[in-house]
Amino acid sequence: MVGAGDCVADGAGRGDPQLAARGPLLTGTRAGWHRVVRGREIHARRGYTRGMSSGLSMDEFQALEQKVLRAVEIVKQEREARAAAEAEAGSLREQLATRTAELQREIDDAKGRAHAAQSEKEAAEGQIGALNQERDAVRQRVERLLHQMDELL
Repeated sequence: MVGAGDCVADGAGRGDPQLAARGPLLTGTRAGWHRVVRGREIHARRGYTRGMSSGLSMDEFQALEQKVLRAVEIVKQEREARAAAEAEAGSLREQLATRTAELQREIDDAKGRAHAAQSEKEAAEGQIGALNQERDAVRQRVERLLHQMDELL
């Protein structure tokens, strides 16, 4: 069985999963596993392969390797998609904040106009009340004058 730390190593024994992803040739020898990548032979030390069961065939190992590579590619694509979605969400948040500010200004302007209209209405109602009182006073004077004229005639 292949453990999480199993990967192809370079000549210094450093594991590199990217090297494992390249090159189809993988052979077992007495010293360890060898892989030829772009004309360069890479050795895995014996410690990396000790955990592998002896029943794992090359085809099974390569199939497993391909599955791991597909999983890595899917994770990479999902991370890119997430980054793009987060960037779009940030952009949409900025647009929302801008639009909210615009609408708040429009609301404030509408409230100001409504307050001004209310003030004008109250002023007009006051003027109408004053004009109605003046009309009643004029009517009473006219009636008094007419009554006095009737008495003279």
